[in-house]
Amino acid sequence: MELSSILIVDDMEASLARLERLLREVAPAPQAQVHAAADLAGARGLLQARPFDLALVDMQLPDGTGIDLIHWMRAHAPAVQAVVVSAFAEEEAIFSALRAGAVGYLLKDRDDVELVVALRSLQRGGAPIDPMIARRILALLPRDAVPTPAPPVQLSARELDILNLVAQGYGNREIADLLGLSRLTIESHTRNIYRKLAVGSRTAAVFEARSLGLLP
Repeated sequence: MELSSILIVDDMEASLARLERLLREVAPAPQAQVHAAADLAGARGLLQARPFDLALVDMQLPDGTGIDLIHWMRAHAPAVQAVVVSAFAEEEAIFSALRAGAVGYLLKDRDDVELVVALRSLQRGGAPIDPMIARRILALLPRDAVPTPAPPVQLSARELDILNLVAQGYGNREIADLLGLSRLTIESHTRNIYRKLAVGSRTAAVFEARSLGLLP
């Protein structure tokens, strides 16, 4: 992912200043332009006025939640990748954000170095999830292989190949190289995977596929 235009949505000035400083380490100016909004209304206005590559979204905002904004972005600004950066780590909030279309979920109480590493993974096509949250997600997934009827969602062999590589952290460009296909072809398959699984992000696709037994 190119980080040439980034939106931070947070109503706390200290958080805004910190995230902007960390983003400058990942994508220094003039390579990246960083804009900020303190509420849903301001964020929607900026998203309608100009293109963005990435939105870093807090969960609690004065006029709604980060999940509200991510749902809106999915309908009105689908090209913008959303990553939650929040102090809240409740399971319901995490899964709601991922199902709404967030590609990552980070916690504000992490050290600067940890957040910088997570943000840099976005540039490689990664889906940054705080390690503590990732462990909790994995703990909820079934571990034992129990014979079950064919799942209601059917993915093609090629789609399963791609989803397996997504689960290993590869980005679309890397997957295209590994499979000898064009990036556009990979993106087309990825859209089909999202549609079949009824999800809006790579992280949610992997989670849903594992919960359905489509991935180990």
